Amino acid sequence: MKTAYIFPGQGAQFVGMGQDLYNLNEETKALFEKANDILGFRITDIMFNGTEEDLKQTKVTQPAIFLHSVVLAKALGDKFQPSMVAGHSLGEFSALVAAGALSFEDGLKLVAQRANAMQKACELQPSTMAAILGLDDETVEKVCAQIEDVVVAANYNCPGQLVISGTIEGVDKACALLSEAGAKRALKLNVGGAFHSPLMEPAKLELQAAIEATDIKAPICPIYQNVDAKPYTDPATIKENLIAQLTGAVRWTQTVQNMLEDGAEAFVEVGPGNVLQGLVKKVNRQAQTSSASIAE
Repeated sequence: MKTAYIFPGQGAQFVGMGQDLYNLNEETKALFEKANDILGFRITDIMFNGTEEDLKQTKVTQPAIFLHSVVLAKALGDKFQPSMVAGHSLGEFSALVAAGALSFEDGLKLVAQRANAMQKACELQPSTMAAILGLDDETVEKVCAQIEDVVVAANYNCPGQLVISGTIEGVDKACALLSEAGAKRALKLNVGGAFHSPLMEPAKLELQAAIEATDIKAPICPIYQNVDAKPYTDPATIKENLIAQLTGAVRWTQTVQNMLEDGAEAFVEVGPGNVLQGLVKKVNRQAQTSSASIAE
């Protein structure tokens, strides 16, 4: 049976996440402590005992979710046998580490750099995102293209759920027009900025040098990357797609469709929460989904 392992992005965090993994054995505990050293602050204290507000900061959220996902994948041991992997936005880095393309240390350093670069880009220009529910992708794309301010389709989460991203003015105008066009909801999100839009260009430039300088190997199975939802194993192409990801869209709907077409029969979510399982079910109700578990 072909199994797809999928890794969540920002938004899956919760206070207490990873505590069970930390206490599992000496090997998992060592990974958490290594992360504390690499990051230069005790992220475990925030993950296990911090406030929701503390955990919501991009510079904390991204490494926290990455850490939870990667340690969980390692804790699965021989049970982790992917036919294919994919990650939603930040989750792409978790997927690459779990699939052996990136080392744990390099992955965490890139995620920390990515989070800080995104935070800085958010501070350069007030910007936001909004979830558009109940419209087809093409209508959303057409409306965004009509608006002079920066606003683009950013996260193709599942049929009927597309997140747009851009300047506050651009997103406000798009929400009004999309509501008129029949959207069930146009809901502004509580995020720090316009992720996966051209406004992330400063972050992309900052991260590009770091990615290019990092050793990426061929993964143990194909990774379906966000920018075009296609499977890759070539390290040079994986790097190019990782760099393009910051300003490009997350094509999750298309990723799940392609994985299904390529024979995926089961989807296992590796990380906190179960958001991705819900999205997979909305792409194909018959798809088999579950959460990765360390319980025997």
